Amino acid sequence: MMLERRQQVPVWLALLAPFSAITFALVLCIPLIAWGETPVLQSYGMMMQGAIGSRFALSETLSRATPLMYTGLAVAVAFQTKLWNIGAEGQFYLGAIAATLVGTGWLPLPGWLLIPIVLLAGGMAGGLLLLLSAWLKIRIQVDEVVTTLLLNFIVLLLVSYLVEGSLKDPSALGWPQALPIIEAATLPKLLGRMHWGLPIAILCAIGVWVLNRQLILGYRMRAIGLNLQASRFAGIPVNGVIWLTALLSGGLAGMGGVSEVAGLKGYLSLDLSPGFGYTGIIVAMLAQLHPIGVVFAAVFVAAIYVGADAMSRAANLPTYLADVIVSMSLLCMLISILFTQYRWRWR
Repeated sequence: MMLERRQQVPVWLALLAPFSAITFALVLCIPLIAWGETPVLQSYGMMMQGAIGSRFALSETLSRATPLMYTGLAVAVAFQTKLWNIGAEGQFYLGAIAATLVGTGWLPLPGWLLIPIVLLAGGMAGGLLLLLSAWLKIRIQVDEVVTTLLLNFIVLLLVSYLVEGSLKDPSALGWPQALPIIEAATLPKLLGRMHWGLPIAILCAIGVWVLNRQLILGYRMRAIGLNLQASRFAGIPVNGVIWLTALLSGGLAGMGGVSEVAGLKGYLSLDLSPGFGYTGIIVAMLAQLHPIGVVFAAVFVAAIYVGADAMSRAANLPTYLADVIVSMSLLCMLISILFTQYRWRWR
């Protein structure tokens, strides 16, 4: 018995893979819930009720999913080109810093003009940060996994310096937070805490999908991801495509930081992200790097976290169960990807 690569993956199998992975992950987590002496079906029911059972719950889930869409898209774009971006967390925070610098009142513009400028500033900040890692990879062969990961800590230290120093809000009673975003630069609310960052993220996902399927740049990005040497032999400008990929990937993560600071929280602080950049890797892998799939994967992961909080309050179960479910879903998804790409062949 051996594994044989499929010549073509059936559509039904590609669609079935994520659902089967999630179902199997929920089944594997049953013993943990049962260990807490709580009925399993009742616990999962409370999780679903807490995630999508009311307008408030739905708005919480979608607001939690919004930054995950940006970071998931950032990771999916980079990984597709074999640019291993582990620094979406730092790019997220740098985008939030740029939004704070531009959106705290020194630029007297109306909202219809200031909001796009804030988004562009955050996107450019995140893109330039990843561009630095891409430049080091191309010029002196420095592993981008190392540089992007270490830049996360550098950016967090920069945030700490700014919120305790030049950007500190004097009216915050000593709390380490930056000056608030002015109303003209704030993303309007849609439902509860849900804001315009969500439809912008969905538009970004559609734009990335169009880029991948309809434009030459998307074809070149996928070709480099499949075979770098063959792409260079075919005349594709590999270095230029990698730089553009870095700008796009980092820009998406930076826009996520803008969305969170200008749409939800209103000011920059060290606890702006509970790990959105790292969770974006899980979201991208659950979506199999598909941009439209990232939207649904982000909603699923957000629903698990929000629902687990509600389940914890109602059934006295630990909220860490959400991390177990998400991690198990990722492992099951990797196994599903293996069996969609390969099949057993009996000899």
